[in-house]
Amino acid sequence: MLIGNPLNSSELAFPVLECIHILAFAFSVGTAAIVDLRLIGIGMTDQSPSDLWKDTSLWTLLGLIVVVFSGLLLFSSDPDNYYLNYAFLLKMACLLLAVVHNYTAVRKAASGAATPANGRLVGSVALFFWACVVFGGIFIGFLNSTLDSRRV
Repeated sequence: MLIGNPLNSSELAFPVLECIHILAFAFSVGTAAIVDLRLIGIGMTDQSPSDLWKDTSLWTLLGLIVVVFSGLLLFSSDPDNYYLNYAFLLKMACLLLAVVHNYTAVRKAASGAATPANGRLVGSVALFFWACVVFGGIFIGFLNSTLDSRRV
C-alpha cells in the first residue's frame, strides 16, 4: 500500500506551502539582491558591500534553507510534473548557479577583493541568475511536462 502525500489530500496544504516557498524565496533573493545592487553601485551607497554582506548573509541563508525544504515538499506532490518540465529544469539549473555564484564570486567581490568594474559584473551576473530562477518558477505552471508531448 502506498502512502498518500498530505499535500495531495488537502485543498489548502499545497497553496499554503507554495506561499511559504514564495515568501522565503522573496526574502532570500531580496537580501542577496541588496548586496548585488550595492556591488553594481545602486542603492545603499553609504554602506560598504562588505558590511551589507555581513548584515544579510545569515538571513539569505535562512531563507534559502526554507526555500529548499518547502521546494522539496512541493516537488513531492507530483515529481513527474516537475522533473519533466523545462521551466522547472531551468529554475533548478539557475538556482544552483545563483547559489554557487552568491557564495563564491559575490562573497569575494563584497569583501573588497574585486575592482569596482568586476564588482559590477559580479553583481549583474548574480541578479541575472536570480531573475532566471524567478521566471523559471513563474513558467512552471504555464509549461506542461514533457510527458504531455509523448502522448499520441
